[in-house]
Amino acid sequence: MRRLRRRAPLDRQQWLAVAVATLSGAVVFFIASVVFPYHSVNHDEGVYLMQAAMLLEGQLELFAGDLSEAFRPWFFVEDGGRLYSKYGPVPSALFAVSMALFGEPRVTLAVIAAGSTLFVSVLGSMAFDRRVGVVAGLVFAAAPMTLFTSSVFLPYAPTTFLNLAFAVGYLHGVRTGSTRSAAAAGIAVGLAFFARPYTAVLFAAPFILHAVWTIGRSLRRDGLSVGRRPNGSVRHRLHSLPDPVRRNALTALGGLAFVGVTLAYNLRITGSPLVFPYQAFAPLDGPGFGYREILDHSVEYTPALAIEANSYALQYLGTRWFTGGLLGTAAAVVGLVVAIRRWRWSAGRVDPTVGLLLAGLFVSVPLGNIPFWGNYNMLATLSDPTTGLVAHFGPFYYFDLLAPLSVFGAFGFVTGWRAIRGSHFVDRLAARFSARTARRLTLAVLVASVLVVGGANATLLGDPLEENIGPTEKYEVAYEPIEETEFDNALVFIPDPYGPWQNHPFQSLRNDPGLDGEVVYALDRDPAGDFEVLDAYPNRTTYRYDYRGEWTPNPNDYITPKLEPLDVRRGDSLAGETTVGIPNRISRATVRLETDREATSYDLTTPTDNITVDWRLTPNATRLETVTTTNQTTSTERTLSSNTTAISVDDTDEIRLLVTLFAPDGSSFTYRQEAAVRSTDGGSIEAVWPPERTVCTLVTRCGSEGTYLPDSSDAHSSWVDFETQLEATA
Repeated sequence: MRRLRRRAPLDRQQWLAVAVATLSGAVVFFIASVVFPYHSVNHDEGVYLMQAAMLLEGQLELFAGDLSEAFRPWFFVEDGGRLYSKYGPVPSALFAVSMALFGEPRVTLAVIAAGSTLFVSVLGSMAFDRRVGVVAGLVFAAAPMTLFTSSVFLPYAPTTFLNLAFAVGYLHGVRTGSTRSAAAAGIAVGLAFFARPYTAVLFAAPFILHAVWTIGRSLRRDGLSVGRRPNGSVRHRLHSLPDPVRRNALTALGGLAFVGVTLAYNLRITGSPLVFPYQAFAPLDGPGFGYREILDHSVEYTPALAIEANSYALQYLGTRWFTGGLLGTAAAVVGLVVAIRRWRWSAGRVDPTVGLLLAGLFVSVPLGNIPFWGNYNMLATLSDPTTGLVAHFGPFYYFDLLAPLSVFGAFGFVTGWRAIRGSHFVDRLAARFSARTARRLTLAVLVASVLVVGGANATLLGDPLEENIGPTEKYEVAYEPIEETEFDNALVFIPDPYGPWQNHPFQSLRNDPGLDGEVVYALDRDPAGDFEVLDAYPNRTTYRYDYRGEWTPNPNDYITPKLEPLDVRRGDSLAGETTVGIPNRISRATVRLETDREATSYDLTTPTDNITVDWRLTPNATRLETVTTTNQTTSTERTLSSNTTAISVDDTDEIRLLVTLFAPDGSSFTYRQEAAVRSTDGGSIEAVWPPERTVCTLVTRCGSEGTYLPDSSDAHSSWVDFETQLEATA
């Protein structure tokens, strides 16, 4: 029997590398849980989490039918009632694993961070030695971009994890001749291609060149023996190849297999193997120069603009988002220079393969990113690193560069420390002090150096931490009424401040893949759309989530949320009564009842403390009936007949009642209510109640900035009062 070889136990340096990786995963899990409990300002997180939930249900698409506009998540393509993500499914599949095993997708974030840190340590050990490997892992784990980008549900850290797995597998195969490692490398890079094709190609480029070179050299040296036995099996043919050819063939087969899977996925989703989902979403959103566009955002992306944007991205990476900032980047430069000199003068005693391939990433990744306009988009203002997505996560399209920066930075730090230990500085200390004191002083220099770099890094972490904590506090306020409510078979209408999308910005308000969970979220649209959703979910408790204020990306622009129960009032006729408060010094008022097509109004010249408007709604018309003014001081009422004609109402319509108050100085204040109504085939009328209510200063329509909050005494002036009722009548 074949005896299994025992693995050698891990030595001290390897255990340290494992400890650093474990700590890295724990820190990322902590940041993901504490800093991003409601997810980040990058609303793509909701896309990946929705896709992960879909994969767990065996779905590649959502099927919403005629309701697709009510349920369309952010960055999903709508195609004939089906909805699918513009992104590939690999990162979402990784998140889905921990969702299935632990019910918590943040576990995947921790595992990916730990795994990437360990891979960087392995690469550092391969390129130089194990001590450099340990430091490389530590440098990688401490980078601000590693900490923050790894803590959110975005594809950059997962793709880098796969790329690093490919690099480790490929280089282990080169070093040991292992075909298993070569095959694993192919699978890893294939998965990376499936996740982010362009990113994977840029990372793999130096390794592909190396593979081509080694294959060519092997064939020139050994010849191609395969083919001498044309009837041999595939396995025999494969084993007949020279070792480098066989290993790289296995890597290529693994990679090409997943390229095939990617094309098959494209065919299944978009109908064409060469059309990626992101192209179906925005055909002009891709690598290249010229006119680029996605949704309402476009630019003429010239080479000059590309170079400018990428130069800023690289500058911010080196000064703000790598460990120690300029200190860490300087160490990486020193490490690279020293390594090149060592390789040059080693006369073949040092194998430079690993280091050269990692250094090659400094060429392939920046050059490949130049024609990619995403680097322009993440910089809200090119020369300002405190605006745009770069302020929150760094230049994340360069996430792959953290690995070579960390390896060469670690080599620079370790080389500097070794130079100090072996320099005359230590000899002078030993001559002046005892050996024990000299060791202590040398250790003090090391500790001081670590503290300097650590202090610089801590300073760098402060800005993105503040940038990301602000939105979290804003979301905490926004979601308060949602979190305080126990939903049971509920339907919640939600607003769309950024356009007709769910989860943009409210990423936490996601539907189950079957659109049939305990709570279903639907966009609050026009009356016809809302009634369509109500008809599809007839037996649910219905709510409307709304807020007062304007939702902006600014974390300091807080909103005041509200969640109010809704029901559908129906009858042969509906009688409404609306009462509003009036301040002093109001000279006149206007009561207006309107639809999109018609309106009727009534003027008051002597309003008092409040106004009560009685109005009626029938299947085909609505009208003002009476207007009552009340003087609270004298406890007198005056009821006036409106003497207005009825206005017609469509089968599905919106009825608006406005009470506008005018002061002698020309200023105004408007109470506005909007109710969705519908006539039924049975001859009755339905209305969604209560209506949307706003109170507006100087204008008659003010949107969410004027949302009326009946339960918040601090939201409005003391005289503001807005009560409304609707009852069915015979």
